[in-house]
Amino acid sequence: MAGIELLSGAFNDHAVPARGYAYEGDGESPPPAWSGIPDEATGLVLSCEDPDAPSGTFAHRVVVGIDPRSEGTEAAGEAGKSPPAGTELVNGHGERGRGGPHPPQLGDEGHRYFLRLYALGEPCVLPEAPSADQAHQAVDDKQLASGTITALRRR
Repeated sequence: MAGIELLSGAFNDHAVPARGYAYEGDGESPPPAWSGIPDEATGLVLSCEDPDAPSGTFAHRVVVGIDPRSEGTEAAGEAGKSPPAGTELVNGHGERGRGGPHPPQLGDEGHRYFLRLYALGEPCVLPEAPSADQAHQAVDDKQLASGTITALRRR
């Protein structure tokens, strides 16, 4: 499977983004940018998840139907906005769009937040408020390529 280069101007891979990107901060979404989308891709899915959440992998964001010819929101100067033609689904906080990192308590081990982009060869169908597992299952057989960048956070 081919790889997508996924970047963010808000943080480097395996680094801590500024507090403004956290749930208790401004909650602004780190602006993603990408390259290396296969020509045959018909759509993109963007997700952000916390595999270290106490109750299991937590879905912070799922966006479906992103234009595969787009290069992200960063290139367009649209920090905090949905990617082109994308539809924001309801996240684990019960809100539409992105819910920022929010580790449970002071002293808790740091959490990893995986921002993933999948290039799909056919559309995927997800419920309005998908779990991280449902998102994985929906893209598993349809993905042509993927890319991941990881943010770290602790309180």
